[in-house]
Amino acid sequence: MENVTITACAAEGKALARVDDKVVFVPFVVPGDVVDLQVKKKKNSYMEAVAVKFHELSPLRTEPRCRHYGVCGGCKWQCLQYEEQLKAKQQQVFDNLTRIGKIELPEFQPILGSKQVYGYRNKLEFGFSNKRWLTDEEVKQDVKYDVMDAVGFHITGAFDKILDITECHLMDDINNQIRNDIRQYALEHGLEFYDLRENRGLLRSLMIRTSNTGELMFLVQFRIETPEAQQQADALMQHLSETFPQITSLLYVDNHKANDTFADQEIYVVKGKDHIFEQMEDLRFKVGPKSFYQTNTEQAYELYKVARSFAFDGLEKDKPLVYDLYTGTGTIANFVAKQARQVIGIEYVPEAIEDAKVNSEINHITNTLFYAGDMKDILNKEFIAEHGRPDIIITDPPRAGMHQDVIDTILFASPQRIVYVSCNPATQARDLQLLDANYRVMKVQPVDMFPHTQHVENVVLLERR
Repeated sequence: MENVTITACAAEGKALARVDDKVVFVPFVVPGDVVDLQVKKKKNSYMEAVAVKFHELSPLRTEPRCRHYGVCGGCKWQCLQYEEQLKAKQQQVFDNLTRIGKIELPEFQPILGSKQVYGYRNKLEFGFSNKRWLTDEEVKQDVKYDVMDAVGFHITGAFDKILDITECHLMDDINNQIRNDIRQYALEHGLEFYDLRENRGLLRSLMIRTSNTGELMFLVQFRIETPEAQQQADALMQHLSETFPQITSLLYVDNHKANDTFADQEIYVVKGKDHIFEQMEDLRFKVGPKSFYQTNTEQAYELYKVARSFAFDGLEKDKPLVYDLYTGTGTIANFVAKQARQVIGIEYVPEAIEDAKVNSEINHITNTLFYAGDMKDILNKEFIAEHGRPDIIITDPPRAGMHQDVIDTILFASPQRIVYVSCNPATQARDLQLLDANYRVMKVQPVDMFPHTQHVENVVLLERR
């Protein structure tokens, strides 16, 4: 298809055009581009295509910073000016809440953009593989490569392939320094990169976490089969300790499972402690290798301030009872505890609840209670009878939104206010429709946590009718 004008941003970081009454989804283009398209998939109502030639470049374009742009699956909107990204995310929230929710809505507040559009993440994970992903250019050259080892990101649709990443701008440059050093060390010393099909090889993955207190956690995941492999692992960790003194928490895992999840694995401490701290206002949050913490620290603070403001500003009742659903490691619960009589947090993951209790303890917060278990099983009429009807419910569910049983219990609890924090405006809109009979949406505040991606957070304030 020739001389097609791209008209709008679409889902999954793609853009769209309309050709002969059909919608065509295209990655790595922006509204205003005029392109030739090659169709890759054809359905009754839409097509998927790739741009094979650019005739005109949109004035909304900007130059992507990353050399891996277009091959790496992340940061698809790097080619789109950040202000335009924010407009697209604002529109995404509006479209979801109006088309799916179909409820009365107030005027939306302008999206809160991220101060940092690069280097904003506090956590990155990279995988090792002995099967490096070859780019289209490399394939066309038909060269046989001596070294196929790689450390970087998984390629979508090719689970055993890794794109070798030499630079990533999502985090401070220390991530590039350490990752590139490990690659060089491993190749020079003959360390075996992981084979994801055969489930063998010493080097599996690595994780790096930075914090706004200046601490740095680094974890390497090995599969150690022999005494020689243990010596190689020990030597690598010693090398990292000596080469990067800024690492304050140096850890490793010996994982023999078929997948890289290590929540059930023992953590070995090589240097420092098994945790770092994040600071938010006068609170300190302990973050371990298995802990969940919002990956954009600065923007998480903005998000939590919105949630706190929605919950308490103008509330007639002093020191209300607050339920914090899907509390995770209790970050929001502890963040709002000063304004509450008591905050009761519920979370599915037991380890996260232990972190939440620790975070209350180290901040000398005594008015929180935390419970671990499936939300729909714990939050019931008996639970409310025991702990009291909440004045405020803050809920921050996973992408799937809230279970019908949870919504029914919220309606039974009948709090004066509900603050709904969501990472998926589509499921949020569905849940708002179910709450609409008893609650009116008073405020809507989108927040951008992940520049250059299509993802957006949204905070909604509901008040009892």
